[in-house]
Amino acid sequence: MRYRTRVTAPAAVLIGTTAALALGSPAQAAPGRPTGEPGPETLGDPVFPALGNDGYRVSAYHLDLAYDPTTRLVDATATLRIRMDRALTRFSLDALGLDIRSVRVGGREAVWEQADEKLRVTPDCPLPEKAVATVRVEYSADPRRTLAHTAWVPTEDGFAICPQPNSAHTVFPCNDHPSDKADFSFRITVPNGLRGVANGTLTGTEELDGGRTAYSYCSAAPIATELVQITVGDYVIKDREGPHGLPLRDVVPTARAAALEPALALTPGLVTWLEDRLGAFPFETYGLLPCNSDDPKAFDFTGLETQTLTLYKPNFLLQEEKKIGSHMMHELVHSYFGNLVSPATWADLWLNEGHADFYGLLYRYERGWADSLGLTTMEARMKDTYARGDQWRHDSGPVAAPNAVNLFDSQRYLGGVLVLYAFRELVGEDVFHTVERTFLERFRHCSASTDDYIAVASEVTGQDQSGFLRDWLYGTKTPRMPGHPDWTVNPVSSSFAAPHSGRGGHWHENSATL
Repeated sequence: MRYRTRVTAPAAVLIGTTAALALGSPAQAAPGRPTGEPGPETLGDPVFPALGNDGYRVSAYHLDLAYDPTTRLVDATATLRIRMDRALTRFSLDALGLDIRSVRVGGREAVWEQADEKLRVTPDCPLPEKAVATVRVEYSADPRRTLAHTAWVPTEDGFAICPQPNSAHTVFPCNDHPSDKADFSFRITVPNGLRGVANGTLTGTEELDGGRTAYSYCSAAPIATELVQITVGDYVIKDREGPHGLPLRDVVPTARAAALEPALALTPGLVTWLEDRLGAFPFETYGLLPCNSDDPKAFDFTGLETQTLTLYKPNFLLQEEKKIGSHMMHELVHSYFGNLVSPATWADLWLNEGHADFYGLLYRYERGWADSLGLTTMEARMKDTYARGDQWRHDSGPVAAPNAVNLFDSQRYLGGVLVLYAFRELVGEDVFHTVERTFLERFRHCSASTDDYIAVASEVTGQDQSGFLRDWLYGTKTPRMPGHPDWTVNPVSSSFAAPHSGRGGHWHENSATL
């Protein structure tokens, strides 16, 4: 099944302002004939079955956030433009830890309730199939609030957010699933001396009464909720030019700008290397956000690929190039695999992480940098990984069949690399790269599944690759490696030894490129 985002107008038209989202009157049912049913409160994701909502799709979000440094609270309004897939008497949004004040649908007050991680909304009349409605939610949030899972990362001077995989709805009410990508615009109001930053490009700066400034941003391409970035703090913007005039924007803690410059200066070369393999960079800008915090409790991760602006642990980027270059490539690859083409379900995560590690390792070994095992070639690393294959399948399941506990362990990262390596060994490097580029182009700005990748592989090669790839992706035993009949797999130990595990399952410490 292909998951496509419906974009009917440029992002600036749909989401440039809240007013742009509020056009039109509320949908009306025929007089005396209220019809419809409550929308399903799940999209049936195999890893997070309660995540997402059905019956509608979101075409645009406008997020208006104001940060108060005295209380350290966020006052916010989320305005969504949604289109009904069926007639609905009620619909739900994902929302957790948000203090909701009001909900309006089509400009009219709606009845609402919060239940577990859902915000149930009942408009004053049913919404017909194919109707378009504006939903406006006013709320406040405390970035320091303790929740079962949260995207907020509080810092001394503000916050950043880490929504992946299932926590964007702790920041704003949304349909929190990567299959429902949408256009985004932002307005972030902060006191003078701080800066508000979000995905995309800066579209306006407004000085307000009371010593406050509002920063507005807009993304030129749809974003999955897990890839949204909003940050507030004492930052300086460092602009530079990438290949083919690509604007590069880094958001850097003011006190560390000079110390971080050597790492930031690596980006143009990384983009050039990757464009030679995967094509032109797919977004309007790119840059790094070394978040203004060293708190190990808040930052037990290395990097997160929030769209157009990759979030980083700041101290990581203070290391020498051979310590950070391959992981910087890993995060950059996510601009293609994960951001340009997002996973249709969270079971398809290997498409993100396997590809990111694959190209990150190629970049490392081309430069002769030894990895954590002391290996200096892709073949040597894959032979080592191959030997571990049955153990990883025993401990973590097949590559493309994760659960919420093991979603971000090494089976999705290095296990995914091994699948791609095996496929490249089977079809050859030139055909492999054609498959990669075809897949990216076909599902550009959409979501795609493992089945979609297999279908493209079969089409490009002119042969049915489903048997070969399914054995590698879903088999309980590691298949033979093409071209390497001498490679062997270690016997499985009965003792459980997880290859890696990240807090909450969404941190990138598991990357083999570290």
